[in-house]
Amino acid sequence: MKIASFNANSIRSRAPVILRWLAESAPDILCIQETKVQDKDFPLPVFAPAGYEIVFNGQKQYNGVAIFAKGQISKVTSGLDDEPKDPARLISAEINGISLVNTYIPQGHSPDSEKFQYKLQWFQRLRKYFDTHFSPDDPLVWLGDLNVALTEKDVYAPDKLYGSVCYCKQTTDALTELAAWGFTDLFRKHCDLPGQYTFWDYRLRGGFRRNLGWRLDYIMATQPLAEKCTACWVDGEPREWEKPSDHTFIIAEFEEERPKKGTGHL
Repeated sequence: MKIASFNANSIRSRAPVILRWLAESAPDILCIQETKVQDKDFPLPVFAPAGYEIVFNGQKQYNGVAIFAKGQISKVTSGLDDEPKDPARLISAEINGISLVNTYIPQGHSPDSEKFQYKLQWFQRLRKYFDTHFSPDDPLVWLGDLNVALTEKDVYAPDKLYGSVCYCKQTTDALTELAAWGFTDLFRKHCDLPGQYTFWDYRLRGGFRRNLGWRLDYIMATQPLAEKCTACWVDGEPREWEKPSDHTFIIAEFEEERPKKGTGHL
C-alpha cells in the first residue's frame, strides 16, 4: 500500500501536475493540502478520469484539504472539535481499516505575531483531538504540511534560518511533543541524510536547482503501521514540471496483510 502527501498550493492550478503524478505513481491514497477552493467549486470532474474517490474540506482562496483514495472512504470528519468554524485545515477518514488525519498546520507569519501563537495553540488542540478520537495502538496515519523543520537536517541553512516561524524552539518542541503521543516520523525511519526537502520557496532564485529547501511535509504513523512501513521517500521530480507547486510529494509504502491460507478439508 502506498500513501502520499502533497501541498498543491491551489488544486485547480496544480491539476495537471496531480493527474500526471497519479498516473505515473499510482498511490492508493493521496492527501492534499492548500486546495484553496470552496467545496462547491472543487474540480471533481477534472479528477474523475483518475478513478479515485475524493473527499474534501475547503474554503475560498486559502487553506483546504482533500483525500484521494482507491478504496472506499468512510467516517469522514472535518475540523477540530473545539472550534468547528476553524479555517479548513483538517480532514480525517477511514480507508481499508486505516485511519488518516490530513492536516495543514498554520504557518505562523512571524514569531511575534498572534498568528504564531495560534499555530502553537493549534498543535495543542490537535493533541487533544488525537487523545479524544484515537489511541496510539490504532492503525493511524497523520500526514500533511506541518510547517515545521524538525531538525537542522530539515532546512538548508539552519544557523541562518533558526528563529523563523517554521524552525525555532517553540515549533520544534510543539511537533516533538505531539509526535511523542505515539507517532513515528516515517521518512526519518528510513533516511537520516540531510538535504532531503519537500519545499523550495518560489522567491529564491534557483532555489530548487540549488536545493535551498525545507522538509515541512511529513507522514507519521502509529506503531502498528510504522512497523509495516518498508520505505518512505520524497519525489522531487514534479518540482521540475511545468507550473509546479512550491512543495513536492512525499510517499510511504507499507506491507499489506496477506490472507492466511485455510487448512481446507478433503
